[in-house]
Amino acid sequence: MITIIILKNIMKIKAEFLLPTKELRKDIPFFTNTLKMQMDMIYPADNPTVAVFSGHGIRIRIDKEAIISPGKIRILCENPDEFASGKKVLKAPNNTIIEIDEINPPVVLPTTKHSFVVKKLADQAPWIIGRAGMHYRDLIPDRLGGSIIASHIRIPDGGPVPDMVHYHSVGFQLIFCYKGWVDLVYEDQGEPLRLHAGNCVIQPPEIRHQVLYASDNIEVIEIGVPADHITTIDHKMELPNKTVNKNRRFKGQKFVHHKAEEAQWEKFRVPGFISRDTGIAQNTQNVAGVHIIRPENNKSPETYHDSDILFNFVMEGTMVLSGEGKEPFKLSPGDAFVIPPEMRTQYKDFSKDLELLEVSLPGKFKTYY
Repeated sequence: MITIIILKNIMKIKAEFLLPTKELRKDIPFFTNTLKMQMDMIYPADNPTVAVFSGHGIRIRIDKEAIISPGKIRILCENPDEFASGKKVLKAPNNTIIEIDEINPPVVLPTTKHSFVVKKLADQAPWIIGRAGMHYRDLIPDRLGGSIIASHIRIPDGGPVPDMVHYHSVGFQLIFCYKGWVDLVYEDQGEPLRLHAGNCVIQPPEIRHQVLYASDNIEVIEIGVPADHITTIDHKMELPNKTVNKNRRFKGQKFVHHKAEEAQWEKFRVPGFISRDTGIAQNTQNVAGVHIIRPENNKSPETYHDSDILFNFVMEGTMVLSGEGKEPFKLSPGDAFVIPPEMRTQYKDFSKDLELLEVSLPGKFKTYY
């Protein structure tokens, strides 16, 4: 446990970590030379028992009379191998553990653990209150080994959303507006936009954005890859920012705002259906693809595919999902399913008003029937 002391003057506030020691003279060269911090205070002069160090965004007070545990400090840097002679874990003379790590670790995409998943709204799984007071429902409980998270998100009461400018360290992220509308603003994309039901955006890796205002009972489907990813608050940027560059690529991906009214319906990869392509595969360099699909007639063959991840969410209508070795599932709005590669499935008994949201990783893949 680390105790924090706050020093307050008339106009200044400083916070510091308090650490114990038995031999201060041994700690001084470690914190100054090894950890590259500067010593700001030391006293009393004749037999020092307290020293204060600062650096790397923190302030540390080491006190011989402090009766507390040594604690742990994490130092993040761009090149960990060049700090502290490449050591990743050190122990200070006062027994404080020092961990050295990357300040911007790369996004690691776990290997997908394929499984057949059906998540029904009628199962009444609990809604969890998450970031900015939004309610979350998990659509892929096993998350395919950490490779993806799919969330059904709702905001019961409309109005201003208590959000901050932030970004996500992701490989792919989709926001599809299922019901209602929401106002959003994005880095380099100009004035805030209103995302209506049936429309979607992708949030490229590390694009700054903010949720501003929502209608009553808005619902969105959010897809994130990988499942566990870091959300970072940007306290410096204000949105909308002055720069407008709608062709900018963020980690190779372009921002997409797909509007249903501007889309064209075309033949879908599965016979018996048509779809509107959101253009996301093209703008993510085939990282992912997103289609909204509807029946063209009342028949569809048994198929299988070679996509790594194939997720579907039932937005309207009903259908029966038949899969080899599985009991048929009757699906209705709010239900979701994942079909693993090489598994034979068939969409049956679908209503004329059936509408599915399909998300695939990668965007382009083969379907066999």
